[in-house]
Amino acid sequence: MNLSQIELLRVLQETNLNLSKAAEKMHIVQSAVSRQLQLFEAELGSPLFERQGKKLVGMTALGLRIMEEVTAINRAKNNIQNIAADFLDSNQGILHIATTHTQAKYFLPTPIQRFREKYPGVKIYMVQSSPDQLIDQLHARKADIAICTEKVDQESDLVLKTCYEWHHALVVPTLHPLSEGEITLARLASYPVLTYSFGFTGRSTIESAFKDTGLSLDITLAAADTDIIKTYVRLGMGVGLITAMAYDPLTDQDLVLRDLSHLIPSSKTKIAYLKHNYLPLYSQHFIAELLLAAKEIKC
Repeated sequence: MNLSQIELLRVLQETNLNLSKAAEKMHIVQSAVSRQLQLFEAELGSPLFERQGKKLVGMTALGLRIMEEVTAINRAKNNIQNIAADFLDSNQGILHIATTHTQAKYFLPTPIQRFREKYPGVKIYMVQSSPDQLIDQLHARKADIAICTEKVDQESDLVLKTCYEWHHALVVPTLHPLSEGEITLARLASYPVLTYSFGFTGRSTIESAFKDTGLSLDITLAAADTDIIKTYVRLGMGVGLITAMAYDPLTDQDLVLRDLSHLIPSSKTKIAYLKHNYLPLYSQHFIAELLLAAKEIKC
């Protein structure tokens, strides 16, 4: 058994047991991949993979158990590399942030600008994903930190830090009936609604607020991007339910913003990263910038 064979198992898992893709990633010929697997299985005395001819179609019970240890070994290897890099120069590196369009546009600019002033040697890459995929980006090591709202508390292998609390708001054209007077859920439900796609930016919270009062929503358009929602509100297709932070007093002067915090429960955006991964010092400082920016916003 050697580290190359352990790395091969990790790559096979990453490529869905595709021998040719694994060979390509490891820069060896496919026959060498097959040979290394045979040697490894012979040493262990039991197969790790289920096969159909020469094709790998699944893992045996032993293979699945061993893959848990392979994951731990790979994590330790990456941690060692990151610790060494941090020790040599904590002002250089790459920070991968998994986030949504809304967070990237309306929350992240200020903390990123401040961070760049302090750490000009750190490159920042944003991995924009749907809320359901943000945590997957952490597990796949495509992101170091995720900034998310939906479906994060179920994860047991994450460190979670509450970043900020926010609420939804109504946006309508200036002369719309809902631009004035008391706002109630019943009043809102009487108009076509434009809001986020399910799973995005607190959509489930919106649904629950209306369902709890026995009201149904006529959602005529759903989108992941707040700007799209505002565009179609301007076209008169309905009233918009968006996160309050996405309203810009300068560019959205033709729209009226109405507070809905008394009608729809607030949501919490959280910072997440894997428990067992070493977080470089610059990543820790970036989290501090996020928390500082969160204290300064009212949404």
